[in-house]
Amino acid sequence: MEMIQDQINRDIPGIFQKYKKIAVVGASDKPHRDSYQVARVMKQAGYRIFPVNPNVSEILGVECYSTLLEIPENVELVDIFRRPEHVEPIVEHAIQIGAKAVWMQLGVANEAAAKKALDAGLEVIMNRCWKIEYYNYGPF
Repeated sequence: MEMIQDQINRDIPGIFQKYKKIAVVGASDKPHRDSYQVARVMKQAGYRIFPVNPNVSEILGVECYSTLLEIPENVELVDIFRRPEHVEPIVEHAIQIGAKAVWMQLGVANEAAAKKALDAGLEVIMNRCWKIEYYNYGPF
């Protein structure tokens, strides 16, 4: 698996510039949660967000979806706020819907899922916070 390390986290600034439609898997409607804060920054920065949480109908005034497969529009980036053991099926759905990249949030690392995404041609960011990286490289 060491070989995939040089393919992960390669072009963070490029991802911010290329991908404007972002599914936030594991998004929360609770303002104190990281997933809520990150989605809020995405939305304020002009990105189109698609919250994914089967237990919530709306987050930040945006309709929430139960799974990636329910989103009726093209999603470019899938941002994942789930425990590592839940990431692989999410990556499989990201591949199925034609996403261009997956972003596993800080504390989320799953090398098998990363390899699966890379093998399918997706860009992969792993164990990084979208909001922190955005402030490090942006605003764009």
